[in-house]
Amino acid sequence: MTALPRPAAGQRGPADHERRAQIVEAADQHFRHYGFQKTTVADLAKAIGLSTAYIYKFFSSKQAIGEAICARCLSEITTRLRAIMAEPTSAADRLRRFYPALAQAGADLFFQERRLHDIVVTAVTENWHAGTTYEAELRDMVRTLVITGREAGEFERETPLDEVCLAIEETLWPFAHPLMLEEKLDTVDAATAAVAGLVLRSLRP
Repeated sequence: MTALPRPAAGQRGPADHERRAQIVEAADQHFRHYGFQKTTVADLAKAIGLSTAYIYKFFSSKQAIGEAICARCLSEITTRLRAIMAEPTSAADRLRRFYPALAQAGADLFFQERRLHDIVVTAVTENWHAGTTYEAELRDMVRTLVITGREAGEFERETPLDEVCLAIEETLWPFAHPLMLEEKLDTVDAATAAVAGLVLRSLRP
């Protein structure tokens, strides 16, 4: 049997319920227009034509609705990165391209939609489930690339795997965190190229 999708943090009821999707869509529009802080559950209920009590059947709080929006936004970034992971090129090539792809995907999402930038900053800085899941996905992709590169003889094997992965994750964070990325927008192409080059040189056998 295929497992049913599990609700994210603070969500109640069936994960694929039509009303849930309707609430998330209305919240997405409100957050983009008014911002997360200025939108209330009552605003969303009014926009959909539901009672606030009915919305609470699907979400335990406004933050839980924000979690759903954040998860959807951040999945746009990880989807682009997963596409690079799936390409039949060397691990070194994929890791080199990982940096600019991460930065560009974040810039497209966070800074074209300023209200989304604000909610993602909140998710990351306050350790929302959506933010920690995003970080975990990045860690998983980094680990996969390092293991693949080691198995292919592209990367050195003497340094403990966990140490290598942690170091690479730290070099990715300035391009993954919306506040840190914002400070580098004018030089992001040169910055990602320089950091990727340095990391790859350190990984040579």
